[in-house]
Amino acid sequence: MKIIILGAGQVGGTLAENLASEENDITMIDSDANRLRDLQNKLDIRIVQGKASYPAVLREAGCEDADMLIAVTNSDEVNMVACQVAHALFNTPSKIARVRSAAYLSRKGLFRTERGFDIDVLISPEQVVTNHIRRLIEYPGALQVLDFAGGLVQLVAVKAYYGGPLIGQKLATLREHIPDVPTRVAAIYRQNQALIPTGDTVVQVDDEVFFIAARKDIRTVMSEMRKVDHSYRRIVIAGGGNIGERLAESLENEYQVKLIEYHPQRCTELADKLSRTVVLHGTATDKNLLQEESIEEADIFCAVTNDDEVNIMSSMLAKRMGAGKVMTLINNAAYVDLVQGGEVDIAFSPQLATIGSLLTHVRRGQVKNVHSLRRGAAEAIEAVALGDKSSSKIVGRPIGIIQLPEGVTIGALVREKEVMMASDDLVIESGDQVILFLVDKRKIREVEQLFAVGVTFI
Repeated sequence: MKIIILGAGQVGGTLAENLASEENDITMIDSDANRLRDLQNKLDIRIVQGKASYPAVLREAGCEDADMLIAVTNSDEVNMVACQVAHALFNTPSKIARVRSAAYLSRKGLFRTERGFDIDVLISPEQVVTNHIRRLIEYPGALQVLDFAGGLVQLVAVKAYYGGPLIGQKLATLREHIPDVPTRVAAIYRQNQALIPTGDTVVQVDDEVFFIAARKDIRTVMSEMRKVDHSYRRIVIAGGGNIGERLAESLENEYQVKLIEYHPQRCTELADKLSRTVVLHGTATDKNLLQEESIEEADIFCAVTNDDEVNIMSSMLAKRMGAGKVMTLINNAAYVDLVQGGEVDIAFSPQLATIGSLLTHVRRGQVKNVHSLRRGAAEAIEAVALGDKSSSKIVGRPIGIIQLPEGVTIGALVREKEVMMASDDLVIESGDQVILFLVDKRKIREVEQLFAVGVTFI
């Protein structure tokens, strides 16, 4: 696939790295020559320096015969105009734009209308991150919560701790513990090494366990891996930017929310917009402020400022002062592994969270949903099985005889809204939504080919 990426920042660079390794033809446009050279030294991509929305620059990048344009510059306006230019002048088939400002996103008539910007897919990193944090708060103890099949199925990552009923036992005993709850462990990471689990696999303390279950059964399965955390009530948010505001707005009707913001004018704006959130003026690294606000009584401290150092330091301070759990936004994705697991319980990168949303629209064939895992090394995907036994490699066949690529497992499938856990004798039917776990995302092309439909299917 020929793809043009506008913007060589962290999102654009990470996306290029993901796609270039999958035999795509990638061209990167940016006005910063140094950024472009750095990327070209690492990746097999073509680069074009210039203003991303200029017709001449898009033409030089090969927009005339590109399959897809992905606009992820730091400017909403450049992203929107570039997509419109690609549509009007080059008839580019697929156009994706990152748009962050609520002033644009709230005006739906601006997009995909006769008079609006012709953008096929809008990506809002702030909303993606807000949804990510919200799910972690809904499921105390989870490291990651991912939705599939419209939310009917979820893939959840938890860390196994002392006290969990399944610790030290084989996975086969999971059915004995919760016989009425269908679930399947898709993968286990032990000391950062992936294990493809079998019934004889023994769960150990500190294992990162990825399991699949119907949404209604998630909490029951989590209780087998670890002591169940109590439900959260008090939440402190550090940073009143777009993410902090959206997060407070989504939580304030169900939780006791306090928000710390440094700039006085922004505090006033937030106080006017938010109905039940307590807005505090100050810095989240101020020990006296945290003490005055009884940080030791907070169930969650969530740092989402634009400054990685402030986020990390305020999270460590809040933890040492007694906050129950700390979550930290880190813009530099390379720091996530360094920070998470110590005093910071959960660290997340908006860039990596956004990559999954983008990959969903880039994958070929019947792949309908993509989530990037383990900082981009692994993926969980949802694909639709189509065809019949003569035209498909999977339809009409039991899962046990399907030749899956190495490191790929089928976790579950959804058939007419019924969630079914994968088993060797379960036969895949046309129309099934299949959820797969890829330990190595480089196997994605083989998975796409597995779900391809032959010419005999009409």
